[in-house]
Amino acid sequence: MSSITTRAAPPSTGIAAPPMGLRGLVADWSSDRQAFNVAWGKAMMWFFLLSDTFVFGSFLTGYMAVRMSTAVPWPNPSEVFALHVGGADVPLLLIAVMTFVLISSSGTMAMAVNCAYRRDRVNAARLMFVTAAFGALFVGMQAYEWSKLIAEGVRPWGNPMGAAQFGSTFFMITGFHGLHVTAGVIYLVVVAVRLLRGKYEHSGNYQIVEIAGLYWHFVDLVWVFIFALFYLW
Repeated sequence: MSSITTRAAPPSTGIAAPPMGLRGLVADWSSDRQAFNVAWGKAMMWFFLLSDTFVFGSFLTGYMAVRMSTAVPWPNPSEVFALHVGGADVPLLLIAVMTFVLISSSGTMAMAVNCAYRRDRVNAARLMFVTAAFGALFVGMQAYEWSKLIAEGVRPWGNPMGAAQFGSTFFMITGFHGLHVTAGVIYLVVVAVRLLRGKYEHSGNYQIVEIAGLYWHFVDLVWVFIFALFYLW
């Protein structure tokens, strides 16, 4: 006679296991709460940043193509972006300060995210305010840079220092980035105020700070490429 061995079923935990494969993907997306086991808000921010990467990449690629194809000499960045200090022109002084301010803001934003993970909402909000202040300072210095170039005759359709395309590409790309920084400052202030008011206390989830940090770090990273291509090349 053949014997039949039966295997006992595992004890039930009362919690349904998440579906796998295609069913799991459909369940994630249809629930409107998470995608690929990532919170929905974070996933959507990554999608936005990916699309923005293509936009900035197209702008910078177009800038490089225009600069390499123009027959008129391109303005010297060390002369165009020099500041007159103490009777001498200091090349790229303002740009160096702007870069230092924006890179420093990435550090304060990272500390804010760290505080949020530890559920220290007060210090997280304070550091976000500091980050927003750095961003506002950067936009203010960029406005001064624009006004200085406009006073010297640089326009989107012309440039007395060399190739006419310099003005159009400069104002378009730096203006688009400055718009991102301005939006980021508003975004950080709104989230910081909501943190201080305890808007996220009921859920105990401060992931919104990390999502805001993703946006801010992206803005800082884009500036590194703009700095290299516009001011150092």
